[in-house]
Amino acid sequence: MTQADATAAPAEAQPTGPEIRAKLFARTDVGQVREHNEDNFLVADLTRRSRGLLEANRATVLGHQGAVFAVCDGMGGAAAGEIASQLAVDIIYERLVDGLGDAPLARDDLARRLVRAVETAGMRIFHEAKADRSRRGMGTTVTAAALVDDVIFFAQVGDSRAYLVRDGQLVQLTRDQSLVNQLIEAGQLTEEEAETFEHNNIILQALGTSDTVQVDLTFAELRAGDTLMMCSDGLSGMVRADEIREVLLSSQEPLDLCKALTERANQAGGHDNITVIVVQFEGAALKPPSPESEPLKYRKYVLSNEVAEQSTAPIAQGPADGATTVPGQASLRPPAAAPPGWHEQGPHTAYELDERIDIPGTHVPLWLVAVIVVGVMVLLGGTALLLLR
Repeated sequence: MTQADATAAPAEAQPTGPEIRAKLFARTDVGQVREHNEDNFLVADLTRRSRGLLEANRATVLGHQGAVFAVCDGMGGAAAGEIASQLAVDIIYERLVDGLGDAPLARDDLARRLVRAVETAGMRIFHEAKADRSRRGMGTTVTAAALVDDVIFFAQVGDSRAYLVRDGQLVQLTRDQSLVNQLIEAGQLTEEEAETFEHNNIILQALGTSDTVQVDLTFAELRAGDTLMMCSDGLSGMVRADEIREVLLSSQEPLDLCKALTERANQAGGHDNITVIVVQFEGAALKPPSPESEPLKYRKYVLSNEVAEQSTAPIAQGPADGATTVPGQASLRPPAAAPPGWHEQGPHTAYELDERIDIPGTHVPLWLVAVIVVGVMVLLGGTALLLLR
């Protein structure tokens, strides 16, 4: 079994005001069944243009351009899945820092950069697969989180996940783009039935399977003491949410939390590769949690220049009463109650995850049937000749 661990500790920035400190660790593990690890992760400080992980258990002051974290779960057989997930983390980082400059990043700018980076990664992986027959069908999920001041954005394609722990509660802030989650939200499957559902590995989209993707953009407002946990389904598919919560509340360092979560997944069978990122947030720039705070939940983020486009599009939810507007940046809009299923709100046509999905059956091509029939006839003819002799 192979694994990779590390944690971030680039040189400290000189603080110019209230600061946010992040202590983090990331770990990827091949699991107990797979021969290759097709997962990848990204941890990067955008202010310092510093990518990668160094020293464990040291808090880092986040700069004025924020940070990015991502988990990618590759697929495609042979080494193609590993290539797809590596391409994804490389391209997302490159696109985020390309032309970034030195000025502080506004929330809307970072959110837009994040979405475009994920879209570009999907397009590039798709064209790489088309150009090389050995990579046909490769793809990857991505859950990417980008942070600036006290707001963290999530860009989601597939079924990797992001959670926040606050006040003893574990809340999933992304939605799985999977068949099983679609059926649960439509009321056609219970959580208990989903655990043994025959097609629980079918996802509705991935980077690389098409030249375009519909990126689900959501956000949360961080508070002091929050813990972010991001993972591939090698963890979330093997370890129940209450067990994950128990581990994350055990007051350990991120290094120990990542190891404990990985061990839980392996003890449960380790059927898939396992990747975990844990980030603990503190600092004077973060407000303490309070009963008046907006509760943690799945919250869509609408980019400011897309509001006009979406006013004529069929979307599942719109601005709700009590929306908070940040001057010069996008509105932070608590979502209205949505009907079963959900619609993508992004730069493209609305994308509905409660549309019916046809599960592919096993179909044998006619030419193959003909070859088999002819082969059987030749075999029978040869056998008959031998018997007549």
